[in-house]
Amino acid sequence: MTAVERTHRWRAAYAFTLFTSTSGLYLEDPLVLLTSLLGVAYAGYPLLVGPPTVDLDLSRTVSAETPSHGDSVTVTVSVTNTGSATLADLRIIDGVPALLAVTNGTPRHTATLRPGATATFQYTIAAKHGSHRFTPATVIAHDISGNVRVETEVAAGEPTMMREGRTLECTVDLRAFQLRRQARQFPGQTPTGSSGDGLEFQQTRSYQRGDPVNRIDWKQFARSGDLTTVEFREEHRTAVVLCIDARPEAMRAAEPTDPHAVAYCVAAARQVLSTLEQRSDRVGVAVFGTEFDWLAPSAGHQQYTHAEQLLLSNKYDRPAPIDDQDATGRSTAQLQQLLAQTRENLEVVVFSPLVDAFGETAVQQLDANGHAVTVISPDVTTKTTASAEFAGIERTNRVQALRNQRVPVADWSPEKPLFWPVGHHRGS
Repeated sequence: MTAVERTHRWRAAYAFTLFTSTSGLYLEDPLVLLTSLLGVAYAGYPLLVGPPTVDLDLSRTVSAETPSHGDSVTVTVSVTNTGSATLADLRIIDGVPALLAVTNGTPRHTATLRPGATATFQYTIAAKHGSHRFTPATVIAHDISGNVRVETEVAAGEPTMMREGRTLECTVDLRAFQLRRQARQFPGQTPTGSSGDGLEFQQTRSYQRGDPVNRIDWKQFARSGDLTTVEFREEHRTAVVLCIDARPEAMRAAEPTDPHAVAYCVAAARQVLSTLEQRSDRVGVAVFGTEFDWLAPSAGHQQYTHAEQLLLSNKYDRPAPIDDQDATGRSTAQLQQLLAQTRENLEVVVFSPLVDAFGETAVQQLDANGHAVTVISPDVTTKTTASAEFAGIERTNRVQALRNQRVPVADWSPEKPLFWPVGHHRGS
């Protein structure tokens, strides 16, 4: 989008021109009248010359596309004037990802660019967990008189280099991942009550026409002459629901320049999704937010892609205003929607900062409905003020209360690796 506006910088020139020309005519003084011509030239220039044409190519490179949490990443931005006119006053503001802070240098740059010339500048950002997309750079150009201002956006061109910077992927260091039910079963399988293909013996029954030959108990036939069929406990691929607490109330951050808790929850959930995809598990997604989003568990490339998109769409760059009048009722209704969707016994992984009672309540109700629940809770509390310290104590109490109910909880500091709590806690 391009906007053109006049700055009215030369209003004083208009007044000077009007005053000197009127005075020259009234006094019949040629020198004063001649002086007014200078004002006419300044005032008339912007009217005779159109706004500057902004034709630019922007390239952005980063020192690392997949940095670790806390790493410093150098961003290099190059802007080339591809037009035929000189841009006398060009100001560039790069589109730094909303949740990342600039630690050195500045994403702003001023330059004068002749046709074909290039301006390059650098700045450094601190990587944080998550997928962080650069937005188009904002470019402001003034004409030589400064009276006309053109503002537009310039996105990075098609990738031409190995490190063309459009997105920074800072993945969570997930360690010792293990689902609760799988801690006692074969990886990737969950036993059911029905008979079918599997490894665990369930029962024998009378032979029926059409039963597979390899299921016949030939030893029993040799002893008694009766044909019997062996049945095994049927095993299904594990169904896992990733449940994200993305409510506005959960968007707390330790510092104004840090990512909020929802961004950390989404980053952790994406890493778990990637692990489950490698195992071909059935995966679903539930998101508590301004609206309830639900994706039923399934497997396959299309399902995993849809789940990834759903997680990213609920990342939120910055916290939205909280409407306390409607928040409690909305959250309760969304929890009931989730419980209605999850009739079968599932593995449910809840990602919540537990900064209020909702996360604890949701986990308790899911656990009471027979689901195997695991909680991943990024800690974004601080001790900077008395109220912040009290909020941290309340969160600690919620974590301990869930653990006392034998629910595995990872009390995760985003500055450290995420150790999966299943198998390392008495509640697993």
